[in-house]
Amino acid sequence: MGIQDIKHQADQLLSLIEQDDSDYATLQSVYLGRNGRLNQLMQLLPSLSPEEKREAGIILNQTRAILSQKIEERRQLGSTTQEYDLTIPGKKPKVGHLHPISQAMNEITRIFERIGFMRVRYPEADWEWFAFDALNMPKDHPARDEWETFWIDTETKHPELGGIVLTPHTSNGQVREMQRLQGKPPIRMINIARCYRRQADVTHTEMFHQFEGLVVDKGITIQHLKGTIDHFAQQFYGPNAKSRIRPFHFMFTEPSFEVDFSCTVCNGTGKIGADKCRFCKSGWHEVGGAGMVHPNVLKAGGIDPAEYTGFAFGWGIERTYTLRQGLKLDDIRLLYSNDLRFLEQF
Repeated sequence: MGIQDIKHQADQLLSLIEQDDSDYATLQSVYLGRNGRLNQLMQLLPSLSPEEKREAGIILNQTRAILSQKIEERRQLGSTTQEYDLTIPGKKPKVGHLHPISQAMNEITRIFERIGFMRVRYPEADWEWFAFDALNMPKDHPARDEWETFWIDTETKHPELGGIVLTPHTSNGQVREMQRLQGKPPIRMINIARCYRRQADVTHTEMFHQFEGLVVDKGITIQHLKGTIDHFAQQFYGPNAKSRIRPFHFMFTEPSFEVDFSCTVCNGTGKIGADKCRFCKSGWHEVGGAGMVHPNVLKAGGIDPAEYTGFAFGWGIERTYTLRQGLKLDDIRLLYSNDLRFLEQF
């Protein structure tokens, strides 16, 4: 018995299995089993010289790999003698749907488009001038601190526009929209984008989505702002939705307001049973800010504040969406858990 005999018998095994129509279990036993044909062939190795043993080992290992592949193919396809009913319907693949945040974006867009707003989109990594300076925020404003805003690590800064940040709000789109229109109102925009802040709890995530509204024209007043807020609340939450605005301070609006909607988790009571509502803690849920556009912001966009006025608002989509009637979602982070058991409910 020599190396050529080993090679010849190995080739015969490969030829035999090609013609063998036995099922998977039989093939496994006959060719690769403890007393199978390949093991019987390996018992011939002791009769070879050391040089022939090395060459024969390579041949038999290659033969084992090919046999294993052929047997696995038979396991997947079944026996060649098995009959198939090709008229049986196949299994339908699972069909996905839009993420709930994407659904909310589309609905918000439609609500504002019906009252004349146009959806736009601006950079989510932008120059600090658009994110801060153009919005009337001084160099020493706390929002510029690295513990509040994500800064992009760059070797050099733009001589006029400064460094680059992951936008902490969609308000950077305000002046960009004014510049796009070359400072010629009317402006009615809705900007939807991702924002980034160093906050994480049941009502905050480091990355979130925001929609920014901006209206600039002659004779725009707070009444127009409040009417727009009420319109959105009734369209998004239902005709019984309640909203309120509270005096506040933002650098880019004057006067400024916080916008709240009644909490649907606790039905506006601030309590669930005897415990304080974990989601709102007060019966009202803050969704974001609003106000009349500051004259300095209008000037940064090339618009004369003596001739034009405007209002703006910026609200988090996740926080706004979690107030939908019946949703009762008391932890905003679940929206990004990627748990299909949760996402399939929407």
